[in-house]
Amino acid sequence: MSSQMRRIALARRPSGLPVPEDFALKEAPMPAPGAGEVLVEVTHLSLDPYMRGRMDDAGSYAASVDLDGTMVGQGVGRVIASRDDAFDEGDLVTGMTGWASHAVVPAQGLRKLDDRLPPTTALGVLGMPGFTAWTGLRDFGRPKAGETLAVAAATGPVGSLVGQLAKAAGLRTVAIAGGAEKCQLASERFGFDAAIDHRACVGASALREAIAAEAPDGIDIYWENTGGKVLEAVMPLMNTHGRIPICGTIAWYGGADGTEDRLPKVWRSILVKRLSVNGFIIFDHWDGYPAFLEEMTPRVAAGDISFLEDVAQGLENAPAAFISMLTGGNTGKQIVQLA
Repeated sequence: MSSQMRRIALARRPSGLPVPEDFALKEAPMPAPGAGEVLVEVTHLSLDPYMRGRMDDAGSYAASVDLDGTMVGQGVGRVIASRDDAFDEGDLVTGMTGWASHAVVPAQGLRKLDDRLPPTTALGVLGMPGFTAWTGLRDFGRPKAGETLAVAAATGPVGSLVGQLAKAAGLRTVAIAGGAEKCQLASERFGFDAAIDHRACVGASALREAIAAEAPDGIDIYWENTGGKVLEAVMPLMNTHGRIPICGTIAWYGGADGTEDRLPKVWRSILVKRLSVNGFIIFDHWDGYPAFLEEMTPRVAAGDISFLEDVAQGLENAPAAFISMLTGGNTGKQIVQLA
């Protein structure tokens, strides 16, 4: 076993969208597990939009990454040393490893993986993104057959599963994605009834017209992943008693984009149409994760659920992949495979 490990540290706090200089690749002595801990050699890392918020020092639902601290994140890998009876060397596991080649993780924070499925599914379709889609649609979308659902960032790991679950429940599904290639994926791979390229629409009004053409009966559920222009376009199309689960607002993670001054109009729409708008953080619902796995694992294994992964190679390339993801450069769940 090597005497050194590598990690990606937060070098400075970003101003707007992150840039490469906000990260640093560092070496450190190989850590040793204490009692009740496990040393994991990481094979794959998950990159997720929430990590952008952890780079700031503003108050939020979770602690910020300290300067020079390892970037937070979930990984999968093999146990190479264990001081807990629940895990043996060679076990395939997932847990919060951070952006690192190796990590010491409390045994209670690890889960053994079924090696009959690709380990990366624990980071995407059967991990936090998949659980987010399943929980948010069921608890806050409350879908009913015959309704219309619109999904922003529809080919991402959350949006693509939201669409498939809604379609299976008998809804008309409208994907909103960035670029012709992603729209094709939404229709052909993920089964959306319609797909709209928001990048081809100049301004919210043009986007609204495009969405309205594919949702002639209005929108009952809008799955919010982005904010920005898409939210502005969708709000006038919401039906009375519509539901908006708020999963993310990635359009604003880099700062203002000119749409945030529309708040009075948005607020009035919520009142007049009696909309249910629910912000939710999936960590508040983690007690439902076993039920999610019980339902969804057989469906994924049988090929009934489609998923797509965008895999970058090498820990050193994690910052570039992360930056690209925040502006829609990924296609599917963004993962980093470590050498």
